[in-house]
Amino acid sequence: MKKLLLFGCFLILGLSLSGQSTWKTLSKITYKKQFDELMGFKVDMPVFSKDVKALEGIEITIKGYIIPVEGYKSHKEFIFSAFPYNMCFFCGGAGPETVMEVLADEAVEYSAEAVVLQGILRLNNTDINQLMYKLENAVLVEDVE
Repeated sequence: MKKLLLFGCFLILGLSLSGQSTWKTLSKITYKKQFDELMGFKVDMPVFSKDVKALEGIEITIKGYIIPVEGYKSHKEFIFSAFPYNMCFFCGGAGPETVMEVLADEAVEYSAEAVVLQGILRLNNTDINQLMYKLENAVLVEDVE
């Protein structure tokens, strides 16, 4: 029984730590200027590191915050951030590599507290009208206290 309890504690700790280290890996990007025909000027396009590219199409577990954004119609589509709402990219407190679009299999109820999601990571370095990261087939793993 003690071994099972100890294993459970390590599993929960591992999920929390892996979620934090995933954001750290996702921050390993640079940018290049590229002319955008539609905009009519050069824009910064992400250049993903080898570590980030290795996560493309892989199931990841990540801890973060649900950001309420107008235009997302359900709790199945939302923005997820490494930081709480008042510190996130949209408030000017962080870079674009700290947020991702989420497409969940089932609705995820909004919480101002951190949550852990698991899903397939997709990278975007071509469409400036989308975020650079997308988590598909996402499911809520646990609420984090």
